[in-house]
This record gives sequence, structure tokens and C-alpha cells, in this order.
Amino acid sequence: MTSPRRRGLRTGFTTGTCAAAAAKAAAIGLVTGTVPGEVEVALPKGARVRFPVQGAGPTTPGAPVVAVVVKDAGDDPDCTDGARMTATVSWLDADAKETLLEAGDGVGTVTKPGLGLPIGGPSITPVPRRMILAALDEVPGVAGTATRQASGAGHPVRVVFSVPGGEQMATKTTNARLGILGGISILGTTGIVRPFSTASYRASVVQQIDVAAAQGAREVALCTGTRSEAAAARLFPGLDPVCVVEVGDFSGIALRHCVLKGIEVVHMVAMVGKITKLAAGVMMTHFHRSKVDTALLANVAREVGAPPEAIAATEQSAAARHFYEQCLAQGATAPLTRLCELAAESCRVHVNHRLSVDVTMVDFDGRDVIARG
Repeated sequence: MTSPRRRGLRTGFTTGTCAAAAAKAAAIGLVTGTVPGEVEVALPKGARVRFPVQGAGPTTPGAPVVAVVVKDAGDDPDCTDGARMTATVSWLDADAKETLLEAGDGVGTVTKPGLGLPIGGPSITPVPRRMILAALDEVPGVAGTATRQASGAGHPVRVVFSVPGGEQMATKTTNARLGILGGISILGTTGIVRPFSTASYRASVVQQIDVAAAQGAREVALCTGTRSEAAAARLFPGLDPVCVVEVGDFSGIALRHCVLKGIEVVHMVAMVGKITKLAAGVMMTHFHRSKVDTALLANVAREVGAPPEAIAATEQSAAARHFYEQCLAQGATAPLTRLCELAAESCRVHVNHRLSVDVTMVDFDGRDVIARG
């Protein structure tokens, strides 16, 4: 299996692509009596890729057929890299109406609304589902889709996906919080994993807000990192865990999606650097895309009558942390409170005042509240 290169980093393949390949290989074994050593599947945009298959060789007549494709995430730090995507395929009864895709050990089952997937069904998102069914359609005698079955060209099958160790892998994802229990999800929109891509992170933020809203939540906490997320869980113990969302640098996207989903109250929890950027109206807060506005810090410090040391800190360093440390050293939290107030107002303006927003600044360990606005 080879992965195309992009900007010097090796791309990989999604769990959805690997699942399609494993399912097709097992289906070929079911039809021909031999699981192939490699298999080719189509990506959503039409390109075709080949995968080596583990479990190649003769099958047992009448028994379900198993094939394994090992996920290669390329140079992306993906917790499912190396996952053994396993497909077990068997014929359904003659009167079966459609091919069934099911979750086995290590693949998650949906238990909450909001994901756009049937409750009780496997966590296989729409694009991978289409890829899997299309791959099955390519096997003579097998009907992945209802259209192929209706044409009389194939018969439906049952495909059970499993991933050894998948339940442990899922602890590194938001699956449990989203109500996806028992393992990882079969995901992907392009079939390809782009190294260090923000697309999957952004999608997970939107997905978590979707699930919170589907449960009737009208109040959420948005956090910019793992330490601020832990702080938010302590600060707002009445919120369901799914309502505490780590948004990373996607504050603006998260706020807009909250409006779209009928959320009414947002508690933003972050550290001084992100809050300073929000106060300046910067809603994409990645350090490569935005810098701290030291003039804003200086103006805030003067506005609230901060000690000279705090004002001088805005000229000594471009880092908000230096300003923060000087404020605390002088016992002056008023500038930090004002930053929180400005950040909250910027968030409200960003969504045309369609949300109630407050901002809490926590320390760099995420343990103590420094200021609120």
C-alpha cells in the first residue's frame, strides 16, 4: 500500500477506506473460495487505491469469511494508526432485503441522537458507508446497494466490522462523550488522512455540538485545550459531559454552530493568550494565523489603572503570558478581568448577539480561576 505525498508528509487512509477494502476482500473470498492477497477500492472522488490483505488464502465452505486491512495513517498522529480493520462477511437469507453493516468488538455503537446515525447501529458515517457498499457492488454475485440487488446482479451480505484493541483506542477520542460506545468509529470524507489536518478536528467540534443539541442542551462550555476543558468540567458540574467541548482554535466556528443548533448560553474557558486574541476579535486563534495584540493589552492596562510594571510588560514581550505574570506579580487582576469582558463581547458580536457568552480565564495548569467577564 502506498500513500501519496503532500508537502513532504506522507498521507494515509481513513478507517472508512480500510473498512471498504477489508469488506471487499472478505466478500471476494465468500464468492470465490479464496481471500485475495491485495484488493483495490475507489475513493469518494474516483481515484483507486490498493491494499495488502491479511488472511489471504482458501476459505472454509459455508463459513463466514474474514479479511484484515491494517490502517496506515501516514505521518498523521492518529490513535487508530496500525488498527487491524477486520471484516467478517457472510451470506444473508434468500429473502433478505438489504446488505447489513454491523459493529463487532472494537467498533463503536451509537447510543445517542445527534450524529445522524441510527441509535443501536454501528458508528459508520455516511461517506464510509457508501464506500463500503460500492466496494461490495464490485464483487460479482454480491449486492452492496439495493440498486444492484434489484437488478438481480447480486445477493446481500452481512458485514461485521471489528478492530482488536479498538475499545482502548476509543478512549483517546470523544466517542464515549458522544454516546458512541464499545470502540472506534469508521470515519472519513475523502478516504485520505492528511497529516496534521484541521478538518477532522473541526468536524469533531461540530459533531459534539450536534449531539449536545440533539439531547436538548441549551448551554455549553467551549474550551480551547485539554487543561481548560478539565477546568470547565469542574466549574460547570451541572453540564452533561457532552456539553463541555474542546474547540481548539475553532472558537468562531463553534460559536456559529451553537447558534445554528439553538444553543443559548456559552461559557468560554481559556488561558490568557487565547482570551487576548478573542478580545481583539480574532476567532481563529492558531498561533501561526494570529498574533497577540500588545497594543490592546497596553490599552486595557491603562484603562483600568494597572501598575506601571504591567503596562511596561506589553512593550517588553509580544507574549500575553508575560503581561499576565506581571499583573499577578503586582496583584492586579483588573486588566485580566477586562480582557475577559472584551473577549465575551467579541464573541457576542461574532454571532450578532444571538448567544449569551461569558469568559473565564484559568491559570496555565487549568486549576485556578484568574478572572471572569
